[in-house]
Amino acid sequence: MSKPLLALGLLLCGLAQAQSSEEQDLALAFGDSALVSIATGSAQPLRRAPAVAAVITAADIEAMGASDLDQVLERVPGLHVGRGSGTYTPLYVARGIYSQFNPQILMLQNGVPMTTLLVGNRGNGWGGLPVQHIARIEVMLSPGSALYGSDAYAGVINIVTKGPRDLHGGEAGLRLGSFGARDAWLQQGGKLGPAEFAAFVQRGRGEGARNLVEADAQSFNDATFGSHASLAPGALNNGHDSWDANLDLALEGWRWRINYKLRELGTGAGISQALDPQGLYRTERLVSDLSWQQAALLPDLSAGFGLSALHYSQQFPRPLQIYPAGVRFPTGVFPDGMFGAPETWERQWRLHAYLGYEGLAHHKLRAGLGYEDLDLYRTRELKNFAFAANGLPIPLPTITDHSDIDPFMRPQRRSVAYAYLQDDWQLAPDWTLTLGLRHDRYSDFGNTTNPRLALVWEAAYNLSAKLLYGQAFRAPAFNEQYSISNPVARGNPAIRPETLATREAQLIWQPGRHLQLSLAAFEHRLRDLIRTTPNAQPGTGTTFNNTGDQSGRGLELSGSWDPGAGLHLQLSLSQQRSRDESSGRSPGYAPRRHAYLLADWRVSEAWQLGAQLNRVAGRERPPGDVRPPVADYTNVDLSLRHAPQGARWSVAALLRNATDSDQREPSLAPGRIVNDLPLAPRSLSVELDFRY
Repeated sequence: MSKPLLALGLLLCGLAQAQSSEEQDLALAFGDSALVSIATGSAQPLRRAPAVAAVITAADIEAMGASDLDQVLERVPGLHVGRGSGTYTPLYVARGIYSQFNPQILMLQNGVPMTTLLVGNRGNGWGGLPVQHIARIEVMLSPGSALYGSDAYAGVINIVTKGPRDLHGGEAGLRLGSFGARDAWLQQGGKLGPAEFAAFVQRGRGEGARNLVEADAQSFNDATFGSHASLAPGALNNGHDSWDANLDLALEGWRWRINYKLRELGTGAGISQALDPQGLYRTERLVSDLSWQQAALLPDLSAGFGLSALHYSQQFPRPLQIYPAGVRFPTGVFPDGMFGAPETWERQWRLHAYLGYEGLAHHKLRAGLGYEDLDLYRTRELKNFAFAANGLPIPLPTITDHSDIDPFMRPQRRSVAYAYLQDDWQLAPDWTLTLGLRHDRYSDFGNTTNPRLALVWEAAYNLSAKLLYGQAFRAPAFNEQYSISNPVARGNPAIRPETLATREAQLIWQPGRHLQLSLAAFEHRLRDLIRTTPNAQPGTGTTFNNTGDQSGRGLELSGSWDPGAGLHLQLSLSQQRSRDESSGRSPGYAPRRHAYLLADWRVSEAWQLGAQLNRVAGRERPPGDVRPPVADYTNVDLSLRHAPQGARWSVAALLRNATDSDQREPSLAPGRIVNDLPLAPRSLSVELDFRY
């Protein structure tokens, strides 16, 4: 056992000996209001869940003054929200696991995966998610493949939207902010005969922060090939235009949800880390989910099933400018710039069913089956280049359709069949052992089996301890396998899934009604990592490969305290150290130290003040990147909300980056944004909300 895990075990023994033999009903005085279902598929108190997990409620989100999902997730211990260069897409960096597209985190919305097939993440045109319609967020940083399969690797995030029981009447809201940001939303809950419904629609627009990029990838190309094409110094392209709509219908044990999400996004710092002031992503996502659950189908028997369909498209009303006008290669000059538009359309069908059985003494069994049809059924590419035999781009006179000649990828399809079994075994009144095993069969690369084991000890009415072990995998995304004519990154059909094995220990202690502490330790080993590696010929991009192993370990300390007078404090401190096994050095970019402090003060019945301090530190460079470490930063956000007692309206203001500090997220090597990706300067937003 490693030193962090051993130290946590010794601490547990000391605290357990300090506990008196209070009656079990004293636990009611401390409450178990924080329920989580992400760990086992059924709701249970957070302190008993066989995973390191966190729950964030709608009330927590409102107290923060947050306007987007990414602002909320930063508060989770062990999780940092970074940024990618293209569209400034969020990267959910968990426990030191960092990658270009961040497919190692599984995002669920009401239990349905939001994974897109091309790159394996939420989509490079994800564009965030509004929080007004979120009822709760459940986050699990323990491996989840024994229950959720692929991509439940570094963690699982489940966004639960507001249903009929969360909305009583209607609500309308308006938000105006810096950088031309403006959002309006409307939501309503009620009954339609015997059925209940909840509906939500939001419209948002904004120009985005236009931070200055001092030098980009084209600056390096200019120095290499003697051209003068770079647009740097120049501004980011971070504008956005969005629509969100949800409808939720419930009738007895049946539930039908439909969600629509449209995003038009600027290109951030550029798809190839060369500034692109005109490219435009347009993504559409339509998700429909029908589910049924019966908690008492027969004595001791529960059952449920779900059928979901997801349609996703990625299009480019204005093609991406890969490199600007005047870019020069040994194969020729692009007088108008090098352009590409890799468009995709995909549909995903998922069917799953489960049975739960509690008729066996001291055991709670759950068995499930599922089938997935994952079809990237259409691709189209517009571009003004081809490739020479040496892999360098050749200029073409105009932008034309190359879908039938040399597209970036042809349509691909895979199917997945799986089965899992889970047993929550009550070994003794205070001891629970959770055993889980899932087997997945993929039509393209074969089979994988992933177990988990969790021992939870409720040592006292206010003290619980967990020892956890789990394995997980991430299936290769289609672009990692099948990209064939991509100037940035090319596929490799021979790559294998990434795998991970994690050991964890957690101690949750509530010494008083208003104070709760948690300490978690982990160590993990990642194998067969899928990363891009530079091609032998300079200027020809990269290729996906399994590039070795990584190990890591760390500690996560968190606590919440209500000292009185309407004040609530929450603190989390995370530290991790990761090692690339081939070089013996840090794999880079992920924060080694992360601190988050939240203060929420209800000054009176009508006024609420909030503050969040976020410290991100210790981001090293990986081997081969000779730049200095990424600069640390501290972000401070302030919020103020006024909601008069008995009134149906409220008004709130949020000041982000209140100190106007220079904050940056790492740009990846071999990209040439030397000074990294600048984050937004100080900004102000004002929100008006009316309930009826």
